[in-house]
Amino acid sequence: MFENLTVFQTSSAMARHAAQSQALISQNVANVDTPGYVGKQLVPFAALYAPTESGDLQRATRAGHLHGSVDGHEMTSIEMRNGNHPNENTVSLEGELLKSAEAKSNHDRALAIYKSALDVLRTAISTR
Repeated sequence: MFENLTVFQTSSAMARHAAQSQALISQNVANVDTPGYVGKQLVPFAALYAPTESGDLQRATRAGHLHGSVDGHEMTSIEMRNGNHPNENTVSLEGELLKSAEAKSNHDRALAIYKSALDVLRTAISTR
């Protein structure tokens, strides 16, 4: 009954997305002065679950769903950014700092959702 609670799967996926986003941000910051480097970022988490024009979801939430990839695979949806840097680099250090703060906030939100759901579950099964 409590093996596959969607809230735990979703919050876990949110945390993984934030961690992978931070990894890409770190890579962008490390290459901020590399001539010709093209910055990368993940597609926003909400966009991964948004319906397409045909009404299908882009990601499947369960293995039995059609027209989507199943959770557990690395998120490879990366979009290139446009920029106007003197050395033809598309990375802005200020922009990466903002993205890093946003990713940390998203990770904190995912952990808060997980903790809150766990508290509700504990309350539901307690024998007080």
